[in-house]
Amino acid sequence: MSDAGPWKLKKTVVLVGMMGAGKTAVGRALAAKLHVPFLDSDAEIVTAAAMSIAEIFERDGEAFFRDRETQVIDRLLEEERGILSTGGGAFMAERNRRLMSEKGVSVWLKADLGLLWNRVKHKDTRPLLRTPNPYETLRELYEVRAPIYSQADLAVEARAEYSIDDMAEKVLQVLTTRPDVLEAVT
Repeated sequence: MSDAGPWKLKKTVVLVGMMGAGKTAVGRALAAKLHVPFLDSDAEIVTAAAMSIAEIFERDGEAFFRDRETQVIDRLLEEERGILSTGGGAFMAERNRRLMSEKGVSVWLKADLGLLWNRVKHKDTRPLLRTPNPYETLRELYEVRAPIYSQADLAVEARAEYSIDDMAEKVLQVLTTRPDVLEAVT
């Protein structure tokens, strides 16, 4: 079992993927396994702006939000090593992909469309899905984003039968293939 540890995290692990892929839940579990901080770029933006992401989108637009997102991701990658969960759109910007690979390692939580839909369909917290046909919107986002997510440094397949802890373990296993990121401490 790769949980044998203890581990030394050498670079921040940035979890990327679609809304509903499990970036926050898996990120928290992985951070606990590695005894490192859990960081959330969306939560940092919400705290700094004192408004929800939906409100930022509404008031200032997506371009404004994306600029703040890049600033926050850069700061979090600079300040401390940990597990960083990012918003679903963060990896779409080439500047963010470059930052993540230069200062950390990106891991795509690769969930299929059916699994994503099952996880997000009952939530009203996703501004991009506030459309007349949210499933179709999610499908379109998925088709545009999946080829970009495939550029992540590493990928871990999400499955409906996996618990959050199972997914965290799968991410840990793939990280052990990268001694520049994760080192076993003996």
